[in-house]
Amino acid sequence: MVSLNGAASKEKIDIPFCRPCLSGGELEYMQESVRARHISGDGDFTKKCHALLERITGSPKVLLTTSCTHALEMTALLMELKPGDEVIIPSFAFVSTVNAFALRGVKPIFIDVRPDTLNLDEGRLERMITPNTRAVVALHYAGVGCEMSIIGDIADRFGIELVEDNAHGLFGKYRGRNLGTFGSLAALSFHETKNITCGEGGALLLNDEEYFEQAEILREKGTNRSQFFRGKVEAYTWVGLGSSYLPSDMLAAFLLAQLESADAIQASRKAIWNTYHERLNGWADKAGVKLPSIPGDCRQSYHMFYMLCPSKDKRNMLIDHLKSRGILSVFHYMPLHLSPMGRKWGYQKGDCPVTEDISERLVRLPFFNCLNPEQLHFICDEVLEAGRTW
Repeated sequence: MVSLNGAASKEKIDIPFCRPCLSGGELEYMQESVRARHISGDGDFTKKCHALLERITGSPKVLLTTSCTHALEMTALLMELKPGDEVIIPSFAFVSTVNAFALRGVKPIFIDVRPDTLNLDEGRLERMITPNTRAVVALHYAGVGCEMSIIGDIADRFGIELVEDNAHGLFGKYRGRNLGTFGSLAALSFHETKNITCGEGGALLLNDEEYFEQAEILREKGTNRSQFFRGKVEAYTWVGLGSSYLPSDMLAAFLLAQLESADAIQASRKAIWNTYHERLNGWADKAGVKLPSIPGDCRQSYHMFYMLCPSKDKRNMLIDHLKSRGILSVFHYMPLHLSPMGRKWGYQKGDCPVTEDISERLVRLPFFNCLNPEQLHFICDEVLEAGRTW
């Protein structure tokens, strides 16, 4: 795989947190899209991506979107959420997860996460459901599946929708089943930080036929244009609310090349993850550092490698040390319930104690498809050097 930003030189190692990498056919496909004179949405490359993603995920219908954020916004629109409704969302999540629903006037009900997987704590879920609850959002952190059997059972018993934020989880599985196929609706991300990328992009997975037609209308600016192109109507017109969620077919061309190289990409990421784990595991046990937890019934997506340091100070010292060596490591989500917006809904410190704790101690190490062995071992060496006195 080739880095879009060039390989780090041996004289001076400069390792970013993330770097988009070519898998082989991206530029060729994009040129083909230009030559075909169809670079707007829903061209041949988009259709090929839809078919391939349906085959990869097992979802009956997939629609590319301009971002995972927009895919999540579409879930809120499809469920016809309104002011006064409530949606249960983990506080340890990206802002897009809550914005998608807050934009509809929905009140987010922030739930804490488990200290092992950092996923939604299913043991707290049932007590948070009220008569106003319309949905629960399961975010598969780091591409490790939530306890979907328990969450799904609770959602079914209370008659609420299950939505999956699967931005991290393409290729991940829970009990042998693909993440993104448990909820009636699920969202994928193809941002440049993800395993498979087109720079900016996403997809909506529709697992309930009830939403198929309306999702096409929403995505096509509230028109029945998709039905028109399938010959089902004589002319297309405005039939409901919607917006423009179609990515350019050039982006779909880039994405298709990445999807076709998924096996090689995943093999590379698995090797990187395993190297991190093997090099750091012994030190972590002695230093009080927690490495990612992968339950036996989950197959992770190899999206990231993170560590939970013993304290916020040690986390910050590690980040500073790595930066001084030309290595960019980062922390992750700040608790949504303690954000200025979260406090507007009355949340306060102590409401999600696990989220508050892990947010201050978590560090993510560089992770991208073309991270080479020399860079990888240099990172591990410097982590061990920074933590040798812990």
